[in-house]
Amino acid sequence: MAAILCPRCHKIVSAEAETCPHCGQRKPGLWGATATMRKLGLQLNFPHLITVFCGVLYLLALALDPSAIFQTQGLMQILAPSIQASFKLGVTGTVPIFAYKFWWTPITAIYLHGGLLHIFFNVMWVRQLGPVVEELFGPFRLFAIFTIAGITGFIASTLAGHELTLGASGSIFGLLAAAIAYGRRAGSQLFTRQFLQWAVLLFVMGFIMPGVDNWAHGGGFVGGYAAAYVFSRSSEREGLGAYLAGGLCLLATVGAFVLQFIAVFL
Repeated sequence: MAAILCPRCHKIVSAEAETCPHCGQRKPGLWGATATMRKLGLQLNFPHLITVFCGVLYLLALALDPSAIFQTQGLMQILAPSIQASFKLGVTGTVPIFAYKFWWTPITAIYLHGGLLHIFFNVMWVRQLGPVVEELFGPFRLFAIFTIAGITGFIASTLAGHELTLGASGSIFGLLAAAIAYGRRAGSQLFTRQFLQWAVLLFVMGFIMPGVDNWAHGGGFVGGYAAAYVFSRSSEREGLGAYLAGGLCLLATVGAFVLQFIAVFL
């Protein structure tokens, strides 16, 4: 029989229990749905799905405008999709949001990238940090932090006046911030220091390298830390709140791409 945490008192109860024996909460496991969600989260492997989705969209962007492949203008522009192709798939910034009213693009732009090195480094960090944050918070809270950080990063970038911006780096800074928030809560100075050093290193590199959206990095860090702080106040194991947060972020992501497809291709 599967066991879950009661959403009210956070004590272990049966997923099929009619009421929580500790606090009286009715249907604490939503007829076993929470146990199913936990298994689903482990099977989905969000870091792998994010990697694959970013790769598919990158290849699709190149396919939409193959001529851009031969227009390299520097190291970071190797195999860079055209602006037109990226716009069709959901790049964000002041132009898409304010000029075209594509308000959903702070979500779609998370999965788009501006070149081969751009996607390579971002995917590398997702695969490095994703499993760590997943181990600390669980798969659904991982995806919620990733999504929230990406959105807050692009909101900061847009408010700063960036006309076009894209990439998962804001979400990556959110994952770094989540690990730091967890380390501070757990009282592990060594753990906190390690991820703080990585964050500082990436921030500094962002100011050295050309074409980097540092506003998205900062906004993503703040959003990721805030989300992790809220999530870390609950139980170590994921419960109903985490499933709802992750599920809503997943639905929002799918919905954003559906809206983008309708707006551009229909």
